Order: sequence, then structure tokens, then C-alpha cells
Amino acid sequence: MDLYRERLWAAPWLFISTALVIPASLIVFAPINWIAGVITAIVLYAGCVGMLIASSPTIRVTESTLLAGRAQIPLTLVGEPTGYEADDAILQRGQRLDARAWLLIRGWVKPVVKVPVLDADDPTPYWLLSTRSPDRLVRALNDGRLAAN
Repeated sequence: MDLYRERLWAAPWLFISTALVIPASLIVFAPINWIAGVITAIVLYAGCVGMLIASSPTIRVTESTLLAGRAQIPLTLVGEPTGYEADDAILQRGQRLDARAWLLIRGWVKPVVKVPVLDADDPTPYWLLSTRSPDRLVRALNDGRLAAN
């Protein structure tokens, strides 16, 4: 059972901006063959949209595990999470970022949650996760930590 689940979909402006492959491919292929240009434009745009959708990671908190993208960690090895928004989130992704941290951040999702790693054998001090609802993720992590311990 999931205590929390979020898919980090690409922002709408990314889908709009990748539509620029349509006129670009038309400019290249239209002088050769108009139909080939239109087909190429449609295929390229569909490929861009498909890549944006396929590369959208999921953050899940179950009763025993935090899963972020392809990584996972038992909640027994997770410390007290903290959520950051606005300027604090920018500082966490920039000036205060530890180079050893494991990151699942997306530029179009501003808030982040910092999840300390308590495993002494793990060189990663914390995970930094982009999320649209940091309060809900922190609450789910805390609930899961209580249930796991």
C-alpha cells in the first residue's frame, strides 16, 4: 500500500517548447517532399512527447520503503525529512548542496524534500527529491518511519 505517490510530470511549457521540432523538420524536409516533412514532424514531436512522459520519475512511500525513480531505501535507514520551498529550496539545490547527495530533482518542480540517510556504510549523506507537495511527502515519510520502527 502506498502512503504517498507522485509522478514528476514535465511542465506544460516543455511540451510546448518541444513543438519547435515541427517547424524545424518542415523547413528541412518540405523542399524535398512536403508529405515526408509533415510525417517527420509528427514522428519527431511524438518521440519528444514520449521521451518526456517516459522520463518522468515516480516518488513512492510504502509502509517500509522510499522509492524515488529507480532507487529505493528502507524507511528504517531514513532520518527526519525536511521540506523546503521558495528561496530555501533554491539554496538546497545550490549553495547548500552536498556533492555526495543522491538527487532526484527536476528544474520545473521547485520545492524539495531532504531525506537524511542513516546507514553508516552509505557514503550518501541524504537524498534530495523534487516534489510538488513537500508537506505531504514529509508527513508520509514520518508515518512510514513510525510504522517501520
